[in-house]
Amino acid sequence: MSADQLDDAAATAESGESGGADLHENAMQDVIAVDSDDNRTGLVNRLDAHTGDGIRHRAFTCLVFDGDGRILLGQRAPGKRLWDTHWDGTVASHPVEGQSQVDATAQRLEEELGITPDQYSDLRVTDKFEYKRYYENAGLEWEVCSVLKVTLDDTSLDPDEDEIAGLLWADYEHLHDHPQWYRQLRLCPWFEIAMRRDFEE
Repeated sequence: MSADQLDDAAATAESGESGGADLHENAMQDVIAVDSDDNRTGLVNRLDAHTGDGIRHRAFTCLVFDGDGRILLGQRAPGKRLWDTHWDGTVASHPVEGQSQVDATAQRLEEELGITPDQYSDLRVTDKFEYKRYYENAGLEWEVCSVLKVTLDDTSLDPDEDEIAGLLWADYEHLHDHPQWYRQLRLCPWFEIAMRRDFEE
């Protein structure tokens, strides 16, 4: 991607899942391209991975629970290009080169929600799946997505408004069993897949 293309892309869109940085910096980031078995095949520009036909890449989503088994849903900020204002459960992003899924998740939990490692002790990977979904005319996700879970001993939160537009604790089993009651939330596709697979185990 040329410098002019990067400037144009940065002026109009934030790529993919996470952010927190300005658009130009985000457009220049790389994600880890992988094969269907999650084996690294190289680094690709983040915007390239989320536009056109897309490029399969490594990602994660983390399901955050409290001691009563409720799941924390986070509404994606309206400034996000993909699945803006949809509800996720709870953070989703991409590890960088050399970063484990657990370390990447711990970083995003703190950056997006203010959740620090002293609030939990059981962050772990529980599943992995591949999916591909398009969003309107804005782009797509094509990811091998690891699912992580964590239970908070301390549910204190300090969300970043650039990332999180709203928060909602919901009964996890009720959400799964009665999706029609939650349609107004517009759930992110990767979260819906992760939840379905979780209850199929």
